[in-house]
Amino acid sequence: MTSPSPLKPGVFYHIYNRGTNREDIFVQERNYRYFLQLYAKHIEPVAETYAYCLLKNHFHVLVRIKDVEEQDPKGFQKPLGSIAFSNFFNAYAKSINKAYGRTGSLFQHPFGRIPVLTQSYLIQLVRYIHLNPQKHGLVSDFREWPYSSYPAFVETLKVSETFRVYRDEVLGWFDDAKGFVAAHQIPIDDQVLAPLTPEDFD
Repeated sequence: MTSPSPLKPGVFYHIYNRGTNREDIFVQERNYRYFLQLYAKHIEPVAETYAYCLLKNHFHVLVRIKDVEEQDPKGFQKPLGSIAFSNFFNAYAKSINKAYGRTGSLFQHPFGRIPVLTQSYLIQLVRYIHLNPQKHGLVSDFREWPYSSYPAFVETLKVSETFRVYRDEVLGWFDDAKGFVAAHQIPIDDQVLAPLTPEDFD
């Protein structure tokens, strides 16, 4: 297997990963909160987050890797985005292994990353990410799933517990909040979204 390309500054990516052998990566509610805390520590310095959803055995995020100057004022030309995600996964895996007496890798390697190069795809991917819990039958209505960024866009006072979601930018892609809500009522066209989503990923 060839190594994936480092995450490039200034590029939007669909980042995703799941547990090894489809093992759950979230065992208790507190695991979701801790995941987001570590995400804020490791990822927020190098990437802007536009949408996310955490499920029992996998997760999806839409990010834009910050320009090098934003990541590191000293201008070191390092693939900081890729390093940050690897450090994040390692830190979370260590905490889960310690808490539940497990050993070995928690996540599949390498983690998935697909560049998103057009606004039309950005819009489709935001919808896909938020609708994922309903797609996998975890809830009958995706709006009931508590571990996604959807509430941050529809509830004015709802903000992320640990890091900023770029709410105004995302709502602008849908024209406004009403357009955002309306777009999430439209079924996902799997064929249209195929280039941006992994096959057999649940």
